[in-house]
Amino acid sequence: MSETPKFEVIDRRKFKAEEEQESNASQPAVSTPPESGGGPRLVVSEPKPAPEPVEIPEQEAQPEMPPPPTAEESREQKMAYDSAAQRLEDIVRAQNPAMGPQPKVSFEHLVQQFYVSAMIQMGAGAQEGQRPRVDILGARTTIDLLGVLAEKTRGNLTEAEDRTLQTVLFEVRMAFLELTSMISLQGMQPPQPPPPGSGRR
Repeated sequence: MSETPKFEVIDRRKFKAEEEQESNASQPAVSTPPESGGGPRLVVSEPKPAPEPVEIPEQEAQPEMPPPPTAEESREQKMAYDSAAQRLEDIVRAQNPAMGPQPKVSFEHLVQQFYVSAMIQMGAGAQEGQRPRVDILGARTTIDLLGVLAEKTRGNLTEAEDRTLQTVLFEVRMAFLELTSMISLQGMQPPQPPPPGSGRR
């Protein structure tokens, strides 16, 4: 007696639903508006834009200066400084009795200090036989400082002080012009030809 073949009924709707779920899982999730009566929905939040950089004004970026000293603090400090300077001079004179008292620092000393600094930066004072060392940018800064000094003290100097300052400023500016002209000429010189016999044979 032959056996009757058995048939299995497959619900294709179940496989269709699984295929749709796999297809949706491979695609990026998109937020959909909520529907009434539906189950939970996957909602993907949009990325928030980066905050714009806040510009800080230059005045706020600079560190705050400490408060200036009071008049009493300045007076006490000046007295302590004068006392320390006098003790130092006494020690130096004790070791060098022939040395007289040091002259009081004046405005001419300040101008002279700038003058010497600028000339040394432009190569003056080099020992004989040695190549002078030139700091042209440092010299320009020193000369500009003399110019600032002249501008800020205008109308507040004696005739002798003003004459000294203007004379020194004129001299260092002239030395600067001569030096920069020499530098420019050296930079524009054509290359020197090689000495005879140095070529290929």
